[in-house]
Amino acid sequence: MNIPEKLRSIKASLSERSRERKRLRGPADLNYAIADSIEMLDPTAWQALADHSGFFMSFAYLKSLEQVLPHNLSPRYALIYSGAGAERMPVAAVYMQIAELNLAQARPDKSQAASVRPGPLDELAKKTTQRILSCGNLLTFGQHGIALAPGADPKLAWHGVAEVLYRVRQADKLIGKTHFIMIKDLHSPHTDHAAHLEHLSYRYVETEPNMVLSLQDDWKHYDDYLASLASKYRSSVRNAVFKALDEAACTLEQLSDLDAVQEQIHGLYKEVQVNAGFRPFELRPEYFPALQKAAGERFRCSVLKRDGEMLGFLISVADGETSIAYHIGFNRAAAADLPIYLRLLHAGIADALSMGCKQVSFGRTALEPKAALGAKPQTFGILVRHRQPVLNKMIKHLLLGIEHDDAPERSPFKKPAKLG
Repeated sequence: MNIPEKLRSIKASLSERSRERKRLRGPADLNYAIADSIEMLDPTAWQALADHSGFFMSFAYLKSLEQVLPHNLSPRYALIYSGAGAERMPVAAVYMQIAELNLAQARPDKSQAASVRPGPLDELAKKTTQRILSCGNLLTFGQHGIALAPGADPKLAWHGVAEVLYRVRQADKLIGKTHFIMIKDLHSPHTDHAAHLEHLSYRYVETEPNMVLSLQDDWKHYDDYLASLASKYRSSVRNAVFKALDEAACTLEQLSDLDAVQEQIHGLYKEVQVNAGFRPFELRPEYFPALQKAAGERFRCSVLKRDGEMLGFLISVADGETSIAYHIGFNRAAAADLPIYLRLLHAGIADALSMGCKQVSFGRTALEPKAALGAKPQTFGILVRHRQPVLNKMIKHLLLGIEHDDAPERSPFKKPAKLG
């Protein structure tokens, strides 16, 4: 290709990008119902869409969650329709959250240390607030913000999602400016479907991966998983985890009623949460039993105890064929001497198998121990847009740990026997 041909090709490409940008900045040929409460929308239409998108987009779960959201989060909902009159059809359901965040939430929590007084930077950080509109659920990991109708044109639907976000941001100016918009936890195929939103100044940024363990068909119980491990990994689990906890007289139990122990569960959750580098919210004690009631048979809560004292817990929720190893909490002082965290990860495998799931989603962070279980990284990313681009880098870093190490390669399973 000679220089004039290259120039014509570049010009055509720029022209196409300009037309696409102009099209997206105009209204989509869609209609919208936007609400502050999910009960203000058509429950039948919502659930018909959610049936194809799992538990975390279900009407019942979101209705329950609305009552127990952290105090700095408020929900928004939208149904997107195509056509008019008798021809009107639901195209997508959109779940959003508005978060009021301040920079103090990105600093270590020293409040439990009575001798530590807030310094000038702590006071300033509390006053430095950002209002963030998230398409998706900040309490979960995964794409739990958009449910598309089967056969819907993803390009048109995502154009509608962008318009919904714009309308919510504009309407909420009466309450306060929205500084930052985020479409969270995109993975294949959603990443490709939403890629054209970059013409609206959204930017895709890869975050820490989600660690996913595939469960083999012949694993019916946890012992089947353990037997599939190579000898050095199996011995390590038995000696460094199970034996150590047995010698410390620790037992693992299933909790069937979280109402009675919600304060204990919340206390253990906080011991882990306050140590996080960024804390965009704090769950309320009543959230845990509410999740249990909403999930029903999809719910498991494994608890590690010693002498009747609760040392740690892991909550797992089945979302279709995926078990999400969801909320975790443990006594940090006890965990300094005992492998509580590792035991709870293994409990997550047992719970997934008991619910008939095909894989376990362990989420982000702690990539090394999850890789040692056999989990593999699933690429996650977010689309972000800020009305002041200079703040993009700071906010993205705070929100989802943009800078991270790659997940380590581990092969803990036995090698297949050679034929012949």
